[in-house]
Amino acid sequence: MVDSTVRWLLVGTGEIVRKRVGVALAPRLSGVCGGRERVVAIAKDYGAVEVFDDLDTALRETAANAVYVATPVHRHRGDALAAVAAGKHVLIEKPLGLDGDDAQQILDAAAAAGVTAGCAYYRRCFPRFAHLLQLLKQQALGRIVMVRTCYWSWFEPDPDDPKRWRVDPLCSGGGPLADMGSHMFDLLIALFGMPRSVLACCDTLAHDYAVEDTAAVIMTLDSGAQVTAGFGWNSHTWRHEFEVIGTEGKVLWAPADTGKVTVTMGRDVQELDLPNADNVHQPLVDDFEEAVISARPPISPLQEAVSTNRLLDAIYHSSRSHRAVDL
Repeated sequence: MVDSTVRWLLVGTGEIVRKRVGVALAPRLSGVCGGRERVVAIAKDYGAVEVFDDLDTALRETAANAVYVATPVHRHRGDALAAVAAGKHVLIEKPLGLDGDDAQQILDAAAAAGVTAGCAYYRRCFPRFAHLLQLLKQQALGRIVMVRTCYWSWFEPDPDDPKRWRVDPLCSGGGPLADMGSHMFDLLIALFGMPRSVLACCDTLAHDYAVEDTAAVIMTLDSGAQVTAGFGWNSHTWRHEFEVIGTEGKVLWAPADTGKVTVTMGRDVQELDLPNADNVHQPLVDDFEEAVISARPPISPLQEAVSTNRLLDAIYHSSRSHRAVDL
């Protein structure tokens, strides 16, 4: 299916819409679907002329040929399958599904329908990701021996907080592993492929909700390189890092999303300024639109988004079973 113009239907009215997605879609936003009061306000703010409170009606009546699914994770599969069944291209917030099987259904349906489909792992559009990928292709870091990533913050939503769904595993699929870990694992898979084994410990130490607030993961890549990952919603301090270490050099993102990129080759240390777009969702949306027009896969294809969900499944299984899990 090839389209010369992409027009969007936005499904969902949560925080991510106001933070970044609404502005990214605004130039070609036809309609918004969700709770009536929020939908009217969002449509007005971002120039949409269509307002819907029912997805079936929206998919039947909208002028859009693409759907952005910005609903909580437990709704991704149903909303995406409905969009695909209506013949729409679909870009879905992360993680793709509650688990690997959930995500696989979306992939299978999109492939059968022949529509363009992707997941919103926008960090693949970062200049620092392209820079690191190029270094790896050039083997400039030597043999990769270690990858390290971590994220710590504090998350304790009130019972009436609209983000409370994130601490309900039936709605979110997990805690910081599913929320921020999915982004970092997507980068890991994009750079190195699926790990061959995982050993994990997940616990809830600082809060009383049902998802983990503390997780430590050790992985082995197919090359033999080791990966350490720690994620938590358990500290009022904050830290977010991603580091790749090779026999000849290493690259550190600290913080992972902003600031300088530190490249160390032997004893030579350089700090590079590789800034992101002002709206980090904009390059993702632009890439997806180009993918629709040229009938190519988007930068974050569903197959690899399914792999991220499968990796999360293995991590949680390892923690429950208290043993390493092969993938």
